[in-house]
Amino acid sequence: MSTISWTENSTPRTARWHSENGAPPPERLEIVDDTVTANAALRSIRAGAGLLWRGDYHNARQLLTAIGRRADRRALPKNLDVARLFQAHRAARAERARLLGGVVVMLEPGHRLALRRAPDVAAACQQAYGELTEPMLISLSELLGVLSARQWQEKGVPISALEAQIHPRHSVFSPVRSEYVDLVAQAPMPEVEGGAEAFDLGTGTGVLAAVLVRRGAARVVATDINPRAVDNARENIQRLGLEDRVEVLEANLFPPGQADLVVCNPPWLPGTATSALELGIYDEDSSMLRGVLDGLSAHLRPGGEGWLILSDLAEHLKLRSRDELLRLIDTAGLEVIGKVSTSPRHPRSQDPHDLLHAARSQEVTTLWRLRPVADPDPVAG
Repeated sequence: MSTISWTENSTPRTARWHSENGAPPPERLEIVDDTVTANAALRSIRAGAGLLWRGDYHNARQLLTAIGRRADRRALPKNLDVARLFQAHRAARAERARLLGGVVVMLEPGHRLALRRAPDVAAACQQAYGELTEPMLISLSELLGVLSARQWQEKGVPISALEAQIHPRHSVFSPVRSEYVDLVAQAPMPEVEGGAEAFDLGTGTGVLAAVLVRRGAARVVATDINPRAVDNARENIQRLGLEDRVEVLEANLFPPGQADLVVCNPPWLPGTATSALELGIYDEDSSMLRGVLDGLSAHLRPGGEGWLILSDLAEHLKLRSRDELLRLIDTAGLEVIGKVSTSPRHPRSQDPHDLLHAARSQEVTTLWRLRPVADPDPVAG
């Protein structure tokens, strides 16, 4: 944990720096308030400064909006193919996030935000960061994300397959894109006397584990490598009254043992995540996808199957071809026994002004039903 030192009102100050996304601490701090202009703020941030805000809370939010508008004015290069356009788009978004992250606030012990007209952030920050007994510097954009996540958690996301709400925590991927949930609600369940036992790998909020139980699974073991997701899934499972049939474990992919059904909705795009939330979108070197496929045969009972839920957006963005996906399946000793597919319903897929509309409008999300290839009968000697 980095510590930042600065002088304010002739008094030496120190505080530890925290960034959920692993952003480095600013090279130096400048104290700013309501008198700073967006252009001046941008110049300082681009020069490596962090702007420690000491003015009005709502004016700080307006400053972020103004910085964001200026960052958005940078046009991307023209005449790029879709793969390069996507990479340029990601780079521009990362630079925008870096600039917005240059406005910094200080949380006092107990998560107190000592700014004029500041809201009470203690409950949201307590859940995101744990106890705070010393001053901590964070970017204002991160704080706004923590507050927004708290609102989502309190409000919940309606899941039609459950006829209930799922409540996502901060840094846990929210099931706002319902198509992948609906696929799990529609695919034919394995016929097992007494109900199938299932694994849900990378459970996140626990939504798919809950859907599997509602569909008749006798027991589900749900895993996630993210401790926050494990806690969040347990909360949601308990809220739904399913804790007697769902066990949530902190694990990297597979729990011990075998199951009749293994379900996984891995990150859909190969690439490096730049934030905690992006871990639900980007799978570096397709490592999670490969791990699921390579371990599937050993964790399936005889006659069992795996459900792999993937969007083909990676194919339209030239990040991974269909042939490459099929080779990964084949190399893992698996075969496709069925597919269930759906088109996206999220707003960006229908927005012709979206930079990647050509790719998004063609996107299809598919639940691949997989099983181990049967060993050939031995040749009689």
